[in-house]
Amino acid sequence: MDARVIDETKLEAFVERAFGELSAGYAGVLISIGHKLGLFKAMVNAGRLTSAQLAAAAGCSERYVREWLNAQAAGGYVDYHADDGSYQLSPEQALVLADEDSDVFLPTAWEIPASMWFDEAQAINAIRSGEGVPWGDHSDRLYCGVAAIYRNAYVANLVQEWLPALDGVVAKLDAGARVADVGCGHGHSTLLMAAAFENSTFHDFEPHKGSLDIAERLAGEAGLEKRVLFQEGKADNYPKLGYDLICFFDCLHDMGDPLAALKHAAASLADEGTLLLIEPAAGDRVEDNINPTSRMYYAASTVLCCAHAISENGPVVMGAQAGQSRLRSLCRAAGLNHFRVAAETPFNMVLEVGK
Repeated sequence: MDARVIDETKLEAFVERAFGELSAGYAGVLISIGHKLGLFKAMVNAGRLTSAQLAAAAGCSERYVREWLNAQAAGGYVDYHADDGSYQLSPEQALVLADEDSDVFLPTAWEIPASMWFDEAQAINAIRSGEGVPWGDHSDRLYCGVAAIYRNAYVANLVQEWLPALDGVVAKLDAGARVADVGCGHGHSTLLMAAAFENSTFHDFEPHKGSLDIAERLAGEAGLEKRVLFQEGKADNYPKLGYDLICFFDCLHDMGDPLAALKHAAASLADEGTLLLIEPAAGDRVEDNINPTSRMYYAASTVLCCAHAISENGPVVMGAQAGQSRLRSLCRAAGLNHFRVAAETPFNMVLEVGK
């Protein structure tokens, strides 16, 4: 390349940006390690700690912990006090790094890129050949990471914000409704609803047997197994029982034939029933999605969402950044003409759909 066309200022800025992200990739490994070793939790409300004090509290080797702490301090993930060489976790940092019930808790989210790296050869083959990769063919770290990061969003929003935003749904759930959770994964969404609405019954459908096993265990631990029925099934073949509420939590865009899934949902709804679609936040055009969140979604979509849709040999590969217009068009094609954005977060669209 002719060096005369290179803008050195732009080059330097871009290299700095790329190197910063390389640094973040290294740091993500240590954040995950710190979570699994209990290092962040040991710092909560502990004030200033030396590396020796933290190592003792977490039952780890001091020399490793000292280097780990310096990496966290360099990245702004803990505060370093040069006057006495101590380290401290602020309340804000604790919400992100140590409070597993916080909606901004992130350490488990690093399981997802870990699985993407582990499956890199598989992704390369798929992209080169055009073949699909079924959801169940990925590293087990993927399912744990996805379930954990979505659980926190659901804990913070589902019962408190999203369901009340739907027209008349909470009243039905209080009175006793029949609910289907399609693509339920580990069942966190259903278990939250079942705990909040004791008069309702819940039918969960999931094609991945490993996730169903975990969901059933979690339901038993929560004492909800009598009102939550987990079944192995896909989005276009579960029993049509006249559901008052059918939920698709962050999964419609993964399906090879989302139109068939929506048609089946339309046929499975009770009169005046509601379809709840939770989908990743996205604009309708690429230029609307030039931001860090969309970049993350596009990346995951390349090797996870699109790959699974292609594996199902369906006519539509939506991707994780489908946008409202495409989703609305699919719903109308399925005979679901009511389409409303009921709520939004920086990461999700909450869509109320009906006949």
